[in-house]
Amino acid sequence: MTIIEYINATVKTELKDNSELPFKVTRKSFKKGDIISPYGQIERNAYFLISGLIEITVLKEAEERIVDFFLPGCFFNSYTSFITQQPSDTQVCVLLDCEVEVIEYNELQRAYKTSLIANQLGRLATEAIFVISTNREKDFLTKSAQERYNDLLSTRPQLINLVPVHKIAKYLGIHPESLSRLRKSIF
Repeated sequence: MTIIEYINATVKTELKDNSELPFKVTRKSFKKGDIISPYGQIERNAYFLISGLIEITVLKEAEERIVDFFLPGCFFNSYTSFITQQPSDTQVCVLLDCEVEVIEYNELQRAYKTSLIANQLGRLATEAIFVISTNREKDFLTKSAQERYNDLLSTRPQLINLVPVHKIAKYLGIHPESLSRLRKSIF
């Protein structure tokens, strides 16, 4: 899926190619292990993932914690930094080689002033990120590790095959040994 296809599906429009977009889009490739947005950098781009796998992390007491994983067909970046234009407390890293489409911050801000499509896209993307964040926060406050793992299996099963077990454990907020026990009890 490309940005055009995403916009046509979510905004319910009929754009045919990038020339009809209200902002400039460029394509870029990254290799496994690349850091797209490091800690402390101001996020200047919004990325749309065409292929690959992305991980966003945060540091807590010198330990890296996993905020989320992103699969193709969605926007990602150091979101808070992008919105506030302040240095990021998160890092965006490539887990599997990826292809992305990039919208620069200034391009998007310009488009917001003149384009209904840009405004609808921005609102829908922001709402999606808000819902994901809020649900993840509620899950950590109300669900057991077993329930969080079961939810991951039912809502994002492809992650189980793509992401190493130790990273899944970090994402769930548990030790790898605990995840192994959970997996044994299920299978």
